[in-house]
Formats: sequence, structure tokens, C-alpha cells
Amino acid sequence: MDVMPFLFLKASCIMAGEKIKIQLAKGPAGEFDTGTDIATVLKTLAPDDRNRPVCAKWNGKSVDLSFSITQPAEVEGIPLDSPEGEDILRHTAAHIMAQAVKELFPGTQVAIGPTIENGFYYDFDTERPLTPEDLDKITQRIKEIIKRDLPVVRSEMPREEALALFAGRQENYKVELINDLADEATVSLYTQGDYVDLCRGPHLPKTSLLRHFKLLSVAGAYWRGDEKKPMLQRIYGTAFARKEDLKKYLHMLEEAKKRDHRKLGRQLELFEINDTAGGGLILYHPKGALLRWILEDFEKQEHLRRGYQPVIGPQILKSDTWRISGHYDYYKENMYFTEIEGKEYGIKPMNCPAHMMIYQSKTRSYRDLPIRFFELGTVHRHEKTGVLHGLLRVRGFTQDDAHIFCLPEQLTDEIIGVIDFIKDVMNVFGFEYTLEISTRPEKSIGSDEDWERATKALQDALLRHDLSYEINEGDGAFYGPKIDVKIRDAIGRSWQCATIQCDFTLPERFQLTYVGSDGSEHRPVMLHRVIFGSLERFMAVLIEHYAGKFPLWLAPTQVVIINITDRQLAYAGKLKERFDAAGIRTELDGRQEKMGYKIREAQMKKIPYMVIVGDREMESSRISLRSRDRGDLGTREVEETLQMIRTEIDERRDGTETDEIGT
Repeated sequence: MDVMPFLFLKASCIMAGEKIKIQLAKGPAGEFDTGTDIATVLKTLAPDDRNRPVCAKWNGKSVDLSFSITQPAEVEGIPLDSPEGEDILRHTAAHIMAQAVKELFPGTQVAIGPTIENGFYYDFDTERPLTPEDLDKITQRIKEIIKRDLPVVRSEMPREEALALFAGRQENYKVELINDLADEATVSLYTQGDYVDLCRGPHLPKTSLLRHFKLLSVAGAYWRGDEKKPMLQRIYGTAFARKEDLKKYLHMLEEAKKRDHRKLGRQLELFEINDTAGGGLILYHPKGALLRWILEDFEKQEHLRRGYQPVIGPQILKSDTWRISGHYDYYKENMYFTEIEGKEYGIKPMNCPAHMMIYQSKTRSYRDLPIRFFELGTVHRHEKTGVLHGLLRVRGFTQDDAHIFCLPEQLTDEIIGVIDFIKDVMNVFGFEYTLEISTRPEKSIGSDEDWERATKALQDALLRHDLSYEINEGDGAFYGPKIDVKIRDAIGRSWQCATIQCDFTLPERFQLTYVGSDGSEHRPVMLHRVIFGSLERFMAVLIEHYAGKFPLWLAPTQVVIINITDRQLAYAGKLKERFDAAGIRTELDGRQEKMGYKIREAQMKKIPYMVIVGDREMESSRISLRSRDRGDLGTREVEETLQMIRTEIDERRDGTETDEIGT
């Protein structure tokens, strides 16, 4: 069946002759005939606009320029170099890439091709695995399709006819997708040349508007993320409106490869993932365990300073507990279970229930609140093999988890207190951040009233702090809305770590109470919050943020002492004792290797300071000091060096400051 007879199905149903008033957003208004396309409307109302739109918003909804007006509306053009314009550019690039693959490999079936942050991908069922050489061929064919300047045309087709169309083209994945749209009478298609795709749109009006793109990689991906379904070939790519932005992004990707925490984790002997142990389960080597220990100690001290009380919950709890909390009904597929004496237990994916039971263990008064429980709690979640990624996505991880139980009138102040805590911690590591409020998901518990109260409490706290935020619709936890903190690393990437969740529902389910000033029982409000989030994930972010060059206070090894010959070995040993006594993490490299070799190896291990001793230093009871970042710092007194390094550690400098040692 050919798609062309259906291209103007929608347009043919529009009554002609009626005049419609169209208001240009931040501009003039005008009257147009029913059926006029938005491209004509925009050219008429904004003839001098040099930044020509590639799509438009019609009463707030994104549509193609070919969209025909049928009622009064506000219209706004979407330029190519806007965030939404670039998203549409990438969506169209995915379709053009799919057309190129189909032309080069005719037996290929296409699956899905969405946009992602800064890019896009498309999944293909190919007769053989694709290679890097194939990406070069596909790139050349994309350039040919761009030169053809093909119009990208939207059409609507009755669902049953669309099924017949794609079945006739042997596009089985499209047939499955259309079958999932059982409630839709019609579906939308996009055509460019001979290529037809199922898509909601919108898209660029023609292929020639794609100019600056790059295919990045090819990988395997299961259809719909299910390992029981076919393995597809996923091609990743990126596209930008401006050449300089593409160049900048590709440079960032190259820098990201150098900073890959999995590569640096091996090089710096921090951690490993061993197939014998299992995917997504981390084996910390001594240096990695020490780094984690330093972070944990930092967090414990910071929590104690802010009035948190340490608690520890069990690793497994009876499934009855998870039924009360709602996890059994709403999170079961992400949990692991075991059986003890005929009773089912769930390995904890979250720490909340244990903390609520600790609260519940005795009568609480309004005078006791707020109560802040803190635990470095290790949890386990069932993650599919395909999504596991180093420390960033694992099956077992530790959260710096806290639950705050407070009076309703204390809620805003407690949220502000957590925001201040997050701000202080992120400043220590040099992170800038943005904020999002994630609202009620489709699968959730609790009343509409409780969700509105919780969401308003989060918004009020941010407004009182004069902090801007964005709304992330439908991405809250199943029991409550949350503030997500997105930190930005040294090369501009965004990472979600800290979160604050407001919860009226679980205190109700666990029947938590406090005795109010009136002598009767009342229900507390609970905040769930993390600062780092997952320690594993935060460590991965730190490794990549610092490119393995940890600031002195974080570095597992802070100083390495290097002797030039065996004659200085005894002196070097005594120096190590002095550095150890000063609380400085120190190694002695006493191997019979050349000094230059040992310095290069210390540099590769990214150790902040190298203390070098030869005959001259030994005879004068001094040292030569070398910095990882600033090179040779000259001959120094031992006590002076100890005090300088100790001060730098105590001040938790992030490594960018200039101190007197480098002057």
C-alpha cells in the first residue's frame, strides 16, 4: 500500500472561507483563512524575523510549519538554535539516519528512534552486526539525503490502514507499536522521499536543514529493554544547529573518555567489577575503600553537626513490612526476595521502613520534633544487565539516607535546612547545581490532597530561599514529590545526586504519631533526603569531575616519598614516620628504580605531592618537594612542609587555590 494518497487527508476535511484571528506571541495579530498553514502565518506576522522558525507552538503545542489553522490561537515560532528547535533537529536527524540505513541495508527493520540529551539514537534489526566502517557509509548516505533537500511531510492515516502499510513493508516493530495504540483511531506518519515512519512529530520541514551532525557509536540493545526479546543494533548520534556547538560537544566527549571512571578506577586501583562476583556488584580495592571511607567520615561529621542521630536498619525485612510501605505493590519488580522458615523476606531496596519502625518504638511528643535519623544504608535493587554502568548504575549501593520527622508547621524550615546542607557540601567539591521539582507519577499512593500539600511545601521552601527551579512532570517517587538537585561537573555534564522527598503517605501507612500540645495524637510529616545520593554514583562523578586528580584531602595517597638510592632508604623511612604521625596518608617508594621512573609513576597515579630525598637532602635533614599540578617546588624544611600540607588538608581545598608553597 502506498502512503501518498493519505498525505493530505487531514487538510481535505477543513472548511475553507472562514477567517480566523491569530495572535503572534510577543507580536502583532492578524486574520487568516481557515486552513492556512502556520509557515504562512509566521511569514505574514513577522516578515523581518531573521531567525526563521523550523516549527511552531500553536496554543502551546509544538506542531510542524505545515500545520493548518482551524481556530483562533496564539502562535510562536521555534527557531532552530533554541533548545526545543535542536530537539526537533535531532528527532529529524534520527529519521534521516534511519532512511540512510534502509537504503544501504534493504533488509533492515526499524524500531524506535528518540532524542536523548544532546543527541539521538535509532534501533535497527539488521541481518548482520554493524561496524565502525558501516557508520562511515551511513554518514555519507545521510549527507546525500541532506543534499536531496527532501520535504518532510506529515500525514494522518486510519490505524488499521497504517497496520496494513507497515505489515506490507515487513516492518514488524512498527506493527507492534501501532497495535499498542489500540485506543487511537488514526496515527501520524512522516514521509521523506520513499521513506515512511510512524511518529508523533514535529519535524524539520526539509532534510537540508540538518547540517552539523555526527554518528558516534553502535551498540546492542534489547527491543523494549527486555533481554527475552530480540537484540537490536542501536546507532547513537548527535546534531546541533551551529557548527561551533557540535565541535564543542565532540571535544567534551573526548574529554569524557579520558575521565571515564571505569578506566581511571583500574588505573588508580580503586575498584573492580568481577564477573565471578556478578554484574553491578563492586569490589573496592584498598585505595577505593579508603576514598569511600574518607567520604563517609566527612558525611558523618557533617550530619552530627546538624543534629542528625545515627541509626542502622537490618538488611532484610519480612515482606509484610514491604506490603505496609507499598513497595511490595509498587516496587516489587526492583527487589530481591528470600525465604526463611517458610516466610518471605525482602532485601531492602530503601531504608525508610526501618527508620519509621525506630520512630514508632516509643511515644513521641511534639517537643521531640523534628527528629532526624541518618544511616549510611546499603540497599540492593534489581537492575537489568543492559543498564549496568560502572559505579553509576549498580545492583548494590550505599545511600547517605536520612528521614526527618517533623510537625507540619516545621516542614518548610526543615526543607530549607536540607537545601542549605546540600549547598554547603556541593561548595566543598566545587559543584554548581540546578533544581527540579518532580511531581506525581502515574503509579503512586496517597490522596490528591496529600500530594498537593507536599508539592506546595517543596515549592514554598524554594520560593522562600529565592531559588529558581523547573518542573519535571510525573517523575516523583511513588509516595511523594521531590526536589532533585542536578550538579554540573568540570566539563559541563549534569548529574542527579541529592534529592529531598516530602511524604505525608508513609507516616499514615505506618501509623506514626506524636502527642501534640493539646494532649491528643497527631500525624508527623516525613522528609526523605540524600546529599550524595548513592556513594557509588557520587564517587564515579568525583572521579570524572577531577579526572582522578583528587584534591589533597580526598586523595587516598597524599604523599609519596621517593629515595634516589638505597643510601637514603633509612632517612626516607624516618620521614614516612613523621608524615604518618602528622595524619598525612603517605607511601614510601623504596624500589630500586630510577628516580625519573618513580616520579612518572607517581604522576600516573595522580598523587598530589612527591617528597624526593637524595644525599644532599639527607645530609641537610631537608627534602625536595614536587607537586602533581605545579611541578618542582624546590628544597624545603620538613616541619614547614608538614604544616603546609596539614593546613591544605584541614581546609579541604578543592585543588584550584594558590598557596604559599607554590609562590
